[in-house]
Amino acid sequence: MSDTDPALMSAEQLLGLYARRRLSPVEALQAVMERVARYNPWVNAFAMLNPRALAQAGESEARWAAGRPMGPLDGVPVTVKDLLNVQGMPTRRGSKTTDATPAAEDAPAVMGLKAAGAVILGKTTTTEFGWKTPGDCPLHGISRNAWNPQRTVGGSSSGAGAAGAAGFGPMHIGTDAGGSIRIPAAYCGLVGMKPSYGRIPQWPHSAFGHVSCAGPMTRGVRDAALMMSAMAIPDVRDPFCVHDEPRDWREGIEAGVAGLRVAVVRRLGYAPPIDAEGEAAMLAAARVLSEHGAIVEEADPELPDTRHVFGRVWGVALARLVNTMAPEKRALLDRGLEEVAEREGGMSAIDYLGAEAMRTEAAHAMARFHLRYDLVLCPTTPTAAFDADAPTIRPTEALWRDWAPWTFAFNLTRQPAITVPFGLDEEGMPRGVQLAAAQLRDDLCFRAARVIERAVAVPVARPELQAGAQACANHHH
Repeated sequence: MSDTDPALMSAEQLLGLYARRRLSPVEALQAVMERVARYNPWVNAFAMLNPRALAQAGESEARWAAGRPMGPLDGVPVTVKDLLNVQGMPTRRGSKTTDATPAAEDAPAVMGLKAAGAVILGKTTTTEFGWKTPGDCPLHGISRNAWNPQRTVGGSSSGAGAAGAAGFGPMHIGTDAGGSIRIPAAYCGLVGMKPSYGRIPQWPHSAFGHVSCAGPMTRGVRDAALMMSAMAIPDVRDPFCVHDEPRDWREGIEAGVAGLRVAVVRRLGYAPPIDAEGEAAMLAAARVLSEHGAIVEEADPELPDTRHVFGRVWGVALARLVNTMAPEKRALLDRGLEEVAEREGGMSAIDYLGAEAMRTEAAHAMARFHLRYDLVLCPTTPTAAFDADAPTIRPTEALWRDWAPWTFAFNLTRQPAITVPFGLDEEGMPRGVQLAAAQLRDDLCFRAARVIERAVAVPVARPELQAGAQACANHHH
């Protein structure tokens, strides 16, 4: 993190400086906005900026000056993925088929952040309705990776990944139905936490409501835990939310992993692909945990083939989305989304309920596995970030081969899973490793991720080095 540029500071650093009157929320927001002005033209992280951000920062500054901060995030800049409602701003979901009417109320996660005093910087881009991993959408075009503009940021929380890596403030809300927080976080060198299902309430539910979660994307593990503390407030609008007492998820985060049992997992009902550098990162992470006192061994949770289960859940959700749309609007959709909907739309109710039964079976197998193991360690993605301009070909196969083979099983089982950066590959692109724990044991994910984070120094993206390259590329186009 930077000692001098507030845009690159962690939320904890900002809050410490606010408390000591060494920095004001307005100064912090201005530092972030300067970076947005400089780098957003080519990373393309935002669906829209919040016209009230500066006023919100000013209100926060007045509260700090009076010695009465509103909550644990007062004055911290935060972005919100454009699948979630922010009152007074439209929710376009990356689609030309949606309308620009401003939302009447905040989504639960947004409400929690605002109640904690966070300043909403703007809404970040998403793939259309959050349907895929490549970071582009019909409405806002391609979002690019601050580590290298030729590479994708991943999706579907594309703009959140771009914003986190480019230094547009410390905290970003993503959503994750099959890996949409963890994949862009891994590609962009960020921490991304998919909490236990229902931990962070959601309303309205997305097309993927029964597997999807909102969660934090940050540059550090402690900030992710702090952000989750503000978002994980029970909300009566979400009938599936977990009614736990609100807590500070940083409590116990430094407790380490001594005595915890960790399973290194290579199969999730099938053998997901992993390249040599991803394999090396996973094994190195296993050594780190072992050196810190964890009992680490390879094991197989013996899940049913999760490809068949998730493919159906995903396909049916998209088919339902497309089938409720007026025919003239369908022509505006991302072609790949329509292709998946057409391919899966003819599924019978019996087939679908069969997939749902297999999902329950997978959750059961994983719950039993966690009687033996506290944590699962596996890769987050099969490769580093791929080409941002590559067309989306055969999305159903790409899903379980190239995009999300290591992430979607944990959506099916509804357990918490976190990705933490694990260095750079030979081409200077970030790699991440993933840790999953039993349902509702989100604390164990944070603890283990914190051990890895402290052991592995990860540099920060340098978009100033990339901006020139991108300007040249645009000039040649």
